[in-house]
Amino acid sequence: MDTAHPNHAFISSEDVEGTKVFDKKGTRIGEIDHLMIDKVSGRVVYAVLSFGGLLGLGHKHFPLPWARLSYDKKLDGFRTDVNEKELRDAPEFSDDSWQSRDWEGRVHEHYNVPPYWGL
Repeated sequence: MDTAHPNHAFISSEDVEGTKVFDKKGTRIGEIDHLMIDKVSGRVVYAVLSFGGLLGLGHKHFPLPWARLSYDKKLDGFRTDVNEKELRDAPEFSDDSWQSRDWEGRVHEHYNVPPYWGL
């Protein structure tokens, strides 16, 4: 079910999940698995990218600060200037990472993006 509203500047989160992500050359590097939203401000702060593996097995998840993505209508997906190597070189992610402001700080430093909590 497509709940996108083509005449509006917003999109349902269910339509963002599964959206393809391309590097600056237009090469697909993955897709958005889910979003992480700051509970206090309501801002989307990370898109968790999924890539790799075969038939859904062995794929990995890499949080990417939302500020490093922009929507490209021609590609019908998000574009980023981050490449696959930069994603793989990011601070290691685990389910416990979300509890560590140090880990988040390293992620934002890695991607050269100001931390969302300082905005």
